[in-house]
Amino acid sequence: MRIAFRIAALWLIVLWSVPARAEIDVQVLTSPDGHPFWLVQEMSIPIVAVEISLPTGAWMDPEGKEGVAGFAMGLMDEGSGELDAVAFAERRSDLAARFGFSAGAETSSISARFLIETLDESAALLALAMTQPRFDAAAVERVRSQVLSGIAQSQKSPNAIASRTWYSQAFPGHPYGRSSRGTPETVNAITIDDLRDAHRRLLITAGVHVAIVGALTPEGAGNLVDRLLAGLPEGEARRIPLAGTAPPPGVTVVEQDVPQSVALFGHAGIDPDDPEFLAAAVANHILGSGSFSARLTEEIRVKRGLAYSVSSSLTTGNGAHVVIGSVQTANARMAESIEVIRTEWEKMAAGDISQEDVDAAKTYLTGSFPLSFDTNAKIAGYLVWAMGRGFDSDYVNQRNVRIEALTLADVQRAARRLYQPDALSIVIVGQPDGL
Repeated sequence: MRIAFRIAALWLIVLWSVPARAEIDVQVLTSPDGHPFWLVQEMSIPIVAVEISLPTGAWMDPEGKEGVAGFAMGLMDEGSGELDAVAFAERRSDLAARFGFSAGAETSSISARFLIETLDESAALLALAMTQPRFDAAAVERVRSQVLSGIAQSQKSPNAIASRTWYSQAFPGHPYGRSSRGTPETVNAITIDDLRDAHRRLLITAGVHVAIVGALTPEGAGNLVDRLLAGLPEGEARRIPLAGTAPPPGVTVVEQDVPQSVALFGHAGIDPDDPEFLAAAVANHILGSGSFSARLTEEIRVKRGLAYSVSSSLTTGNGAHVVIGSVQTANARMAESIEVIRTEWEKMAAGDISQEDVDAAKTYLTGSFPLSFDTNAKIAGYLVWAMGRGFDSDYVNQRNVRIEALTLADVQRAARRLYQPDALSIVIVGQPDGL
């Protein structure tokens, strides 16, 4: 009881005492076994956050087995080695360790939080989960039911239907164009052997990115990396293929008997590697950040009361990049909302941006950025994203400097390039009047 109480107290200290950082010292290191990784030392807090990103994911699902990657990753902590699901959960709870496993469209991810006090035992348990998942029949059927329940809900959700339709039209024949969850038919067809095959495909060391943040020395961090990756096959470093298509312009309406329609709108975006990406991010903040100062919010919510929320964002991936937004409003008001969105899109495409707009956006983006690093876990997550994008280790510190250096002309030029009113691809789910 005393050990459990002390561990709980340590977690409270961790949760409430991690300051947001303005400067992050990233060490680029290699483990004794030759695995590159990034480390941020935070010796004042007795916790270690580990993020592992692998270039695998739902894009690798075989035809007819869509959903197997997410299904398999969802079973990584449902029993390993000699520990069944209950014994594994009890052991993890005793250690106060936190594990997360997931498979997205283009990457697989493993997250872990260890207390220094239980680091060795926690690392051993995580390594066991990664290398020796049991895939017991009872656990498989329990997780299958959860996956099927999620799919059933998404099939009724206007937001999910809009997203699924938009991406399937934008990227036909590409992994982005299919659901990473799969369908009821494909999920029900997945066998335990399929799950084992997926595990072998997904958890490999080729192309892996590892970030560690916490109270570890470089030597200790390197040893931790090797302990976690030691039992995994090397595999082959691959990436999701580039999408060879773009969202088709025009409006698609998916009929659904609901009082409010949901619209998803957007078109091709911009690569984070592009020199104008940060200027485009400033432009998008001006247009669709979702704040009351954003143009879409001001025109649609504040001035006209058409919808409660409307926003846009730059979504980036290794296969494609899009600028995409959403709005939800009464069926009778959707046509007017779409017209306002088109008008604001046209203004951005014309470079209709003021110095005041740019200054306000830069202040928000640079001021809020350090809040993204108020926990070790957030820092580690951002680092593996930067590694995956091929950025250097100082990108996290240079990002605000680069934004501050942007001029009005830079942002106007990026907006003219990014926003393409005639290319807007719009999917509406509901019964919108006049559309």
